[in-house]
Amino acid sequence: MAAPLTLLLIVAVTIRAALYRSSLADLISERVEVVSPLTAWKRVVEGLALLDLGVSPYSGDVFHETPLIIYLFHFVVDYAEITFMLADVITAVALYMAVMDYNKQVFRKQKFALEADRYPHDCLELIRTPKEMYYIPLKVAMFYLLNPFTILSCVAKSTCGLNNAVISLFILSTIKGNVLLSAVFLSLATYQSIYPLTLCAPALLYLMQRQYIPVNFRRASFWWFMAQYGFMYLGSLSVIVCLSFFLLGSWDYLPSVYGFILSVPDLTPNIGLFWYFFAEMFEHFRLFFLCVFQINVFFYTIPLSVKLKEHPVFLIFMQLAVISIFKSYPTVGDIALYMAFLPVWSHLHRFLRNIFLVSCVLLACSALFPVLWHLWIYAGSANSNFYYAITLLFNVAQILLVSDYFYAFLRREHHLTYGLYLKRKDGSEATLVLK
Repeated sequence: MAAPLTLLLIVAVTIRAALYRSSLADLISERVEVVSPLTAWKRVVEGLALLDLGVSPYSGDVFHETPLIIYLFHFVVDYAEITFMLADVITAVALYMAVMDYNKQVFRKQKFALEADRYPHDCLELIRTPKEMYYIPLKVAMFYLLNPFTILSCVAKSTCGLNNAVISLFILSTIKGNVLLSAVFLSLATYQSIYPLTLCAPALLYLMQRQYIPVNFRRASFWWFMAQYGFMYLGSLSVIVCLSFFLLGSWDYLPSVYGFILSVPDLTPNIGLFWYFFAEMFEHFRLFFLCVFQINVFFYTIPLSVKLKEHPVFLIFMQLAVISIFKSYPTVGDIALYMAFLPVWSHLHRFLRNIFLVSCVLLACSALFPVLWHLWIYAGSANSNFYYAITLLFNVAQILLVSDYFYAFLRREHHLTYGLYLKRKDGSEATLVLK
């Protein structure tokens, strides 16, 4: 598998290098679907210019990235293109290794269940074979590296690519069972954009499952592990926050980065749900609806964790999707990360209900984004309602995609427990309804 992965990495880097040298690079870096006020390279350059002049980059309303990002590019600004390509390579390799390790564990558990005769005999066709699982890690890397969303994000030099690299390293550390590195990378991801905090739940569930610690509030081992992980996570986060203070010499970055993410003052159009809604909002309603919109990202963590406590890796996929849909400043780079996991769930295709329709809608919306933007901003023959309508449809399609995979996953698990062909007491065929 090393040779195909190496070839894939060479092809991916070549495509990015060619686009960097083309006239499209400047056009892509201006697209509101690809960059946001948080991740735009232009704003990083502005922040670097202020830093070089001895002025705090957070003194104005231009730069909203974290201090570690600006100090990273303070040293490697001349190699920015290589840095972003390297971030994509790290993400792909980390996902490749994580999925490979996860597949080994799935196959091992499946083998033990078969030997113990836990599966009904009529659902053996649902059992995954080593042959179909062999190329899944490579497909995951391919889905990430050759996804147009990832390529556009890299060519635009969006710092979203760096966030994805940190999250992928967190996923790899978690699946490998390294508690310390998992906590460190999760704290780094949270430091970057707050929302990855919700990934703490699947990480804890997976690590406890790996160490055979039952999820039982009455067990001392459960609380002891929670305390250990919490201490490592909060300790790492405190170190990173204090390091940022010592680099910058002030706490100016806290309201400028995290306050900006949570209060959403910049209503530049993007592919998210916030900008249009709050542009039309009466000011005295703003705080209430801001809380409602922000709670969306965190609200689903508890019910999903309860439902998927035995399947924390699928929970990670669900949480990444929820973050990319409901965060305040999403870009296509966020979507590319959770879409990279779709090959891992290829065995669910027989239970998907709307995959063709949703795929068509996502493709159509992706094509219509620049068209409607041009009609609104340049041609003047449309308005913001047109662009937001396609944004809304795009997000509805994402929600349908994720909920379809959620339904398919639960249905397969139900069949593995009760059998593929369900019968009523009178012998007639039963219909499965998931509530």
